[in-house]
Amino acid sequence: MMTKYLITAGILGACFGSFLNVIAHRSIQGRSWWGKERSACESCGHVLGFFELIPIISWLMLKGRCKNCGAKISVRYILVEIICAILSVIIFYRWKISWACLLTYIGTIGLVINSLTDIESGDIFDLFAIFPGILGLTVRIVGGKAGIFDGLAGALTGFGIFALIILISRGGMGWGDASFMGGMGAILGLKFTLMAFYLGIMVGGIFVMILLLIGKLHWGKHEAIPLVPFLSIGCFIIMIWGVEIFSYLEDRLLYFNAEIFSLTWPYNITL
Repeated sequence: MMTKYLITAGILGACFGSFLNVIAHRSIQGRSWWGKERSACESCGHVLGFFELIPIISWLMLKGRCKNCGAKISVRYILVEIICAILSVIIFYRWKISWACLLTYIGTIGLVINSLTDIESGDIFDLFAIFPGILGLTVRIVGGKAGIFDGLAGALTGFGIFALIILISRGGMGWGDASFMGGMGAILGLKFTLMAFYLGIMVGGIFVMILLLIGKLHWGKHEAIPLVPFLSIGCFIIMIWGVEIFSYLEDRLLYFNAEIFSLTWPYNITL
């Protein structure tokens, strides 16, 4: 039974990845993604048929090229589909079918769509940043007042951290990052938001150091690097393993107030 669930989860994730690719790309271009516009080759305008739209499989069958004109299809499409399939399997394996699974899935969709737009254009759309948070707060109703208040506290904290950075840096960072972390904060809750922010910044810092060492970045030069993908890594790690991370800290940092690490994911929702 578990194997069937995981296979289904992988297929569902790949389909979501395909759809999120379309949403991100068309939103950046200012095109509609919810109407009747059909998917087509951007080189020749060839409208894609059913067998050209199967996640992962179609790209492999077509060898990454348009069936009509032979133009290259970006490898990004299959990579996003594979990544989303893997993330979906991890989510279902970790949380099975539960409220926590639904909340994590909503959060992950938000992570992927905002990472895609940030990587491609450096833009974060408020709708994609805030709407997952609204859905997350809706799911948190199951956890009662404690769950809702924790989500609101997380949203204020996530947004507030970046608002403070933006004000101090005088525009050195965009408000889209603040909106993104505010939306994710509503899903994560207060304590998980703080830990996700820490992990995301650490991952980003390591990545930047690697780029500096290999000469892809240069000291003293203003070179923009998308931040949301790194924050997304931190958020996903916490949504999946946050409870274990905090339990580890509680066991080994006994001089801290144990209440700091006392939580469940999400609050008062049966796992």
